[in-house]
Amino acid sequence: MTDSRKVVAIVGAGPAGLIAAQELSQYPSLDIHIFEQKPSVARKFLIAGRGGLNLTHSEAIPGFTEKYEENAGRFKYFLARFSPGDLINWANSLGIETFRGSSGRIFPNGLKATPLLRAWLKALDKENIHFHLKQSWQQINENNTLVFKDTEGTTMEFRVDAILYAMG
Repeated sequence: MTDSRKVVAIVGAGPAGLIAAQELSQYPSLDIHIFEQKPSVARKFLIAGRGGLNLTHSEAIPGFTEKYEENAGRFKYFLARFSPGDLINWANSLGIETFRGSSGRIFPNGLKATPLLRAWLKALDKENIHFHLKQSWQQINENNTLVFKDTEGTTMEFRVDAILYAMG
C-alpha cells in the first residue's frame, strides 16, 4: 500500500508559518514540513514579546475597522474570519490566559512570549509537524523540488506537492 499523503513545505518558521502549519495539520492527508534558516523558530516573535507581547485589542470591530478608511471593508472581512476573540481563544487553547490592559490591549498573563511559543510548539509537535532548522531556501526546481543550503554549505533537495512561503 502506498502513502497517499501530500507533502507540504512551509518556508519560514515565524508566526505566519507556524499558524499555517497548525491550520494545515487539521488535514490528515498532509505531511507538513517547516523550513527555517535560523537555528530556532519565531525569533522576531520572541523579541516582540520583550515589550509585553500585545496580542490584540479589545476594541469593537466596527470602530476599529473604520480607522482604516478605504480598507475598512477588507479588515472587517478578515476580522470576521479570525477575530480578536478567536485569537484569545487560541491562546487559551494552548493553556495561556490573557488579560485586558488599561489601554484596551490584550496581553498574555506574565507579559512574555516564551511560554506562549513553548505551548504552541508543543501543540505543533503533537501534530507531527516536521521542523528543518538552519536551512536557507535557495531555489525551486521545475519538478517542485526545493533546494536548501545549511550553515555548513551542504545542499539538500526536498520534493513537495505544495509550497507556502512565509518568510519575514
